[in-house]
Amino acid sequence: MKKLLNIMIYRDIITIEPDKRGGRPCIRRMRITVYDVLGWLAAGMSTAEIIDDVVT
Repeated sequence: MKKLLNIMIYRDIITIEPDKRGGRPCIRRMRITVYDVLGWLAAGMSTAEIIDDVVT
């Protein structure tokens, strides 16, 4: 039986711009780096908590 993979195209979500956050990968249209998000997840924050903090 074949298992379908759910593939996400990260280019639509993550951007790298030399003049934004030192060229680090960022969430599109935001100044939040991928490293910020990974750090929050590693610290135990849930995705809902991260979204609440970012949106407000």
